[in-house]
Amino acid sequence: MARVTRDDVARLAGTSTAVVSYVINDGPRPVAAATRERVLAAVAELGYRPNRVAQAMARRRTDLLGMIVPDARQPFFAGLAHAVEQAATEHGRLLLIGNSDYADEREAHYIRAFLGMQVDGLILVTQDPATPGLSGFDAVDGTPVVLLHHRAESPGGVAVVADDEGGARDVVRHLLGHGHTEVHCFGGTFSLSPHDPVTCRTAGWAAAMAEAGLETEGRLTRAPFDRVRAHTEALALLASPDRPSAVFCATDDQAIGLLRAADDLGIRVPEDLAVAGFDDIAEAVIAGPSLTTVTAAQDEMARAAVELVLGGAELRAAGARTFPARVVPRRSCGCPAPDRAAAGG
Repeated sequence: MARVTRDDVARLAGTSTAVVSYVINDGPRPVAAATRERVLAAVAELGYRPNRVAQAMARRRTDLLGMIVPDARQPFFAGLAHAVEQAATEHGRLLLIGNSDYADEREAHYIRAFLGMQVDGLILVTQDPATPGLSGFDAVDGTPVVLLHHRAESPGGVAVVADDEGGARDVVRHLLGHGHTEVHCFGGTFSLSPHDPVTCRTAGWAAAMAEAGLETEGRLTRAPFDRVRAHTEALALLASPDRPSAVFCATDDQAIGLLRAADDLGIRVPEDLAVAGFDDIAEAVIAGPSLTTVTAAQDEMARAAVELVLGGAELRAAGARTFPARVVPRRSCGCPAPDRAAAGG
């Protein structure tokens, strides 16, 4: 079957191709209501589909945004990507998502690929803000780039982040408030950038311990970020004779893996072990027991990232935007079960 063209629509509607273009693109010139109805009826009858590539070339705008995340299978990044997609839709944009798998070369590949597709902007959840392919957080062709969840390497870098250090400090203080004196930290797997959220969360844990006059030496475990591998590492930690009485996990996924390890070993939470996480993923509410964690305004952060990437250089000149993080007490730390209104964080 031959492809339906704009000329076909114009003939059926009894108008010019220019008028068809004005109707489809909602401008730049107004079209009488009756004419618009004829054009839309012709579009529906013929099943005409506009050539979005041609439209993008004519307008010099693709209406595409690119987003790169470490691993969209992880609930936190899946939720973040969904929030960005919703915000992009509110601005009439489509979102393309790539997974870096925590590999710099794969991240650079997606940056090049999305720039080649002439996206209107990039939202990058990176492991390293000095990734090859970026220059001053504006790509070489002028495409705006905004970091999300990860701090910028330079003071002028554009980033939307949570107060990771403050949130971690507060939740560790909360654990200490339950009478624990040995709060272990289940942190990252490798040498992370000082601008990485997990690095900041580990610093928050250390700060809270120092405030209380407690040692941190030997109380940090480098744990994988996904719950399955974190579970294996947690088994070793919890089976040791000097098992701590409380553990702060840098992510909720790690905390869920640790909760499963505790259950496997017959360790009662919170009676024998208090646990807290960070991120407030949806599953934190239904974890066994419900997980005490730290929440940030994920939807607002996603919306801010989209607004920054689309908003022009003046808006991005402000640099980083930091959103507050707050503790959500649940049963895993020893607090009473929250009511349903508070359970979602």
